[in-house]
Amino acid sequence: MGIRGDGMLLHTVYRIVLVLAVAPLAYYLLSLYCVVAYFHELRKSPPLSSAYLPPVSILKPVRGVDREAYENFASYCRLDYPEYEIIFAVADPDDPAVPVIERLQANFAACSIRLIKGAERIGTNSKVNSLCRLVQEAKYDLMVMSDSDVRVGADYLKVVAPPFADPQVGVVTGFYRCITAGGFAADLDALGMYLDSAPGALVARRLEGKMQFAFGWTMATTKKQLSEIGGWEAMANYHSDDFELGNRIARRGYRVELMRKPVWMVFPQETIAQFFGHELRWSIGLKNVRPTGYQWLVLTHGLPWALLAAGCATRAGWEGIASAYLIAYLGLRLGLAWTTGSWGLGDAGAWKKLWLVPVRDAINFAAWVGGFFSERILWRGIAYRVKNGQLFPMTGASLANDGAAQGLSAITNSENIT
Repeated sequence: MGIRGDGMLLHTVYRIVLVLAVAPLAYYLLSLYCVVAYFHELRKSPPLSSAYLPPVSILKPVRGVDREAYENFASYCRLDYPEYEIIFAVADPDDPAVPVIERLQANFAACSIRLIKGAERIGTNSKVNSLCRLVQEAKYDLMVMSDSDVRVGADYLKVVAPPFADPQVGVVTGFYRCITAGGFAADLDALGMYLDSAPGALVARRLEGKMQFAFGWTMATTKKQLSEIGGWEAMANYHSDDFELGNRIARRGYRVELMRKPVWMVFPQETIAQFFGHELRWSIGLKNVRPTGYQWLVLTHGLPWALLAAGCATRAGWEGIASAYLIAYLGLRLGLAWTTGSWGLGDAGAWKKLWLVPVRDAINFAAWVGGFFSERILWRGIAYRVKNGQLFPMTGASLANDGAAQGLSAITNSENIT
């Protein structure tokens, strides 16, 4: 009787696991629906009027030199737009990016390009310190901020600016397509947009009825709207400055709009350790800005659930069900990556990375688990504790006693400020 009872209990546990393992598959279906619906609606909608083309200040906080940095910067100098300026800011006058920017100024003399060296230390986020200075230097009300590893097309500002003709638009942000040199870790990194960032944003947009955050690789707002939330100065101690910008402006009743065309992101050659390091940093940041939502992400990690369900079904003698879970996971995940990357965002090379999807999911799950066990990150060699979304520099003594932070130093020191 005891053995029979144990067997019944095990089968009950197996059934519970099989039910829970449906959750990530349902989430993938929802993601696929949101992606298809968004891009279908986008292609049916009429183009935005190009009548509203106000002058624009492009703000570029820079630290260090990214891969193909000159070409990234030069793409902003070739824009088909009536009036704009580009302002770069470096914290250190001897930053290696300075010669690259000076070369840019020489080669594009007709383009208004300024370089600001140094920024007042307002808070712990050095990128935001530079943005505070850049906003002060900007001549125009409409400001576009983008990371140094982003490359754009000639019509970039003609896509960004027109939504601001509607005074209810507070932020414009967007997705990106990926440029890699074919490295294993870089290709893994690139899949993040197609598997998680874009689908996750579109699911949130559908469920919440609006976007409530921005993406740091490209975002635009006005001086008026920025001043209403206290300027960048109010976010100078925060880790996820892009989330804070979009969320704070959205909370004031403005809309966060998505660009109709993606930008390009140029990924560095990196190691698996470096890739995992910034995935872990991202996880720790997300846990701090959306702690409840971070916990519920357990039901969106399909790979571990599919493996667990397959194992339970096999133990119970339900081999067909085991195969069904694995096939469903792989089919939905590959379909989502292709639909978002190739069909939606137009990345013709996205299909070449599809074989890496399970590897990416395994690393992403490990980083999500790791995020529960640390509040500490290393950002450009500086150790911080992240608490309630804010950055607190760690003292030499606390760092010396923190083995986790020391262990991360080797895999995060090479990251750019942006």
